[in-house]
Amino acid sequence: MSDVTEQQRRELGAFLRALRERASPSDVGLPGSSRRRTPGLRREEVAMLAGISPTWYTFLEQGRDVRPSQQVLHALALALGLADAERAHLFAIAADAPPSTLPDQVSDPEVARVVDLLDPAPAYVTGATFDVLAWNTAAADLFRSALTHDGHPNLVRWVFLAPDAREVLPDWTEVAQGLLARLRSRAGRNPGSPAYRDLEADLRRASTEADRWWPRYDVGSERAGIKRVRLADGRVQRLAHTSFEVADRPGQTMTVYRPL
Repeated sequence: MSDVTEQQRRELGAFLRALRERASPSDVGLPGSSRRRTPGLRREEVAMLAGISPTWYTFLEQGRDVRPSQQVLHALALALGLADAERAHLFAIAADAPPSTLPDQVSDPEVARVVDLLDPAPAYVTGATFDVLAWNTAAADLFRSALTHDGHPNLVRWVFLAPDAREVLPDWTEVAQGLLARLRSRAGRNPGSPAYRDLEADLRRASTEADRWWPRYDVGSERAGIKRVRLADGRVQRLAHTSFEVADRPGQTMTVYRPL
C-alpha cells in the first residue's frame, strides 16, 4: 500500500475516534453509567449501533487496511449522529482515491482587481492554508495587523498568534474555533501535506487553545454568517460575511463583508 493510502487510513481512524469520544450515550439512545472510565461511547457500542463487527470497527479506528463501503459509512454517520459537515468529511477521507496535490496558491491579478473594486466593502482572498493572497484597503483597516505587506499574511496564524487578534475580535473563541475547524477539515483531506503539517505544528506549539482543540477534530466548512469586529476607534461593529469559491483557482476563497 502507498504511504498516502496509509495516511488516509490513519486520518479516518483519528476522526472516528474523536467522534466516538465526544458522543454521549444519551445522544444515541443508550443508558449512561457512572462506571464509564473513558469519555464518550465504547467501540462496541458504536459497532452495535452501526450493525458491524466490533473487531472490524476497531480495525477502522486503528488504521488497518480495511475499506468501509458506502453502506457502512452511512451506518456509522447515523450511529454517531453526524452533522452535515461531519458526514461530508467522513465520506471524503474514506474515499479510495488519494488526495489531490495542494494547488499552487498564487493570486490572480484579475481577482485582486475585483477585490479592490469591492472597496469600501472589506474583502480578501485566502488560499488553501488560509494564506491571504489579496485584500483591499477596507479589509486592511478592519483587520489591522492581519493584513500587511510585511511577509506573508495568514489568517489562522493571525487569529491564534497575533496579540491584537483578541482585541479586534470580541468573540475570539467562537471565531477561532470555527476557523480551526475549517483548517482541520482541509488538513484531514490532505494527510501528509507539508504545508498543513507545518501550520499545525506552529499553531500547537505557540497556542494553548489550538493545541487543546486540535485533537477534538471539529470540522467545518465555509458559510455565510455574522461577525463582530472592534474598530480602530473602539466601537464594535456587526458585519455580515459571505464566502465564494474563486473560479479556476482550486482552494481559493473570496470573503466579503458588509456592515449591518
